[in-house]
Amino acid sequence: MIPVAVLIFSASLWGLAWWPLKYFASQGLGGPMVALLTFGGLGLISLPLLVREFAQWRHCVPLFLLLTLVGGWGNTAYISALLAGDVVRVALLFYLAPVWGVVGGRIFLAERITMRRAGALVSALIGVFMVVGGASAFAAPLGWTDFLAVTAGLAFSANNIVARHAQAIPNASKTIALFLGCSLTSMALLSFQEGLGALALPELPTQVWWYLAAYAIGWLALATATWQWSVTRMEAGRSGVISIAELIVALLSAALIGGEVMDAWELAGAGLIAIAAVLAALEPAAKAGPASA
Repeated sequence: MIPVAVLIFSASLWGLAWWPLKYFASQGLGGPMVALLTFGGLGLISLPLLVREFAQWRHCVPLFLLLTLVGGWGNTAYISALLAGDVVRVALLFYLAPVWGVVGGRIFLAERITMRRAGALVSALIGVFMVVGGASAFAAPLGWTDFLAVTAGLAFSANNIVARHAQAIPNASKTIALFLGCSLTSMALLSFQEGLGALALPELPTQVWWYLAAYAIGWLALATATWQWSVTRMEAGRSGVISIAELIVALLSAALIGGEVMDAWELAGAGLIAIAAVLAALEPAAKAGPASA
């Protein structure tokens, strides 16, 4: 149950991520730049640890590179979609992630889809559909932000699957892989959207720089490390369903902190999501390979 509790803690941090992100957006920072400044800084200061652990996973370089790619893109795309698009629409598309987690776990890791997990998945998806307004969320045509949200969900699920498979890579190295991946993918996204000139450091008040550093070290590093640690020790399908509890935290915090009001339909959907998370959390865990340090 410890990996379940850690994953729920990590999901809670990610569910609250909109709060500081809204502040950084008010300072003129877009999603790719926030990802570059925060995760990029974490990647730089973590490089000595990565070099020290290299001997432990030198035979797993392809897996490390894959983890860097999918983990980095998942975070960069999610932050960018959250700041650039409608939060409700982004949530609907991103929270298809449990589907990818269950299907991917079955295809790539031969994980069994139990009746309880299938029921949790159906409950979660119906709940998400209700929370974000049903079919009306698709009234507008699909666009660039939708692409970011969908691929972020895919990448998060792929990260869970690769992390589960790469047992020989220590958890610290997995976390640093994500930091480095965010640096690379955010630079690529910035260059694609605005050209190479967008990679220059923005002019910000000293206070904002301190807030970015605190957010990176005290929030993102903790959320990322606990996420990687927990999904390494849990079946991908199970972690995919449990992590949807992140949406519950996002909704409650938006109501309590942001002053947003949830109607009865949204509350019912949130209840279904909570039921799904409980069903998945209480399912007996399958045996995994040796856990990373």
